[in-house]
Amino acid sequence: MVDAQQDIKKDRPVYRNIGLAQLIKYRLPWAGKVSILHRISGAVLFLLLPFILYLFDQSLASELSYQKFQAITSNIWVKIICLGLIWCFLHHFCAGIRYLLLDLEIGVDKTEANRSAIFVFCLGLALTAVVGLKMFGFY
Repeated sequence: MVDAQQDIKKDRPVYRNIGLAQLIKYRLPWAGKVSILHRISGAVLFLLLPFILYLFDQSLASELSYQKFQAITSNIWVKIICLGLIWCFLHHFCAGIRYLLLDLEIGVDKTEANRSAIFVFCLGLALTAVVGLKMFGFY
């Protein structure tokens, strides 16, 4: 009877409470990393949406406001911030498509899910690099 109880305890999953100090050392699978980045990018886009819409409105208000907007966005730090927002959008978009496919039960197996998570992460970075090269005037 005791052996049966020990076997049952061994089969149960172990859930760990991870503290902030342990979070750096914790090895999260790629699907988990992409999921967390999807949530962070969505939150950043949601929180900054009023500011982005305000800047868009100001850039369309008049020719003078557009020139002011252009002068502000020519600053290197503003370009880096914009590049971060562009990455947030592109990553959120690509990961969202991945989750739609997972909802359709496409790529649900562990290896396929891991492969698609790596693909989404690399695709988001590659698309951001292409837009960044254009933004910084390399082509």
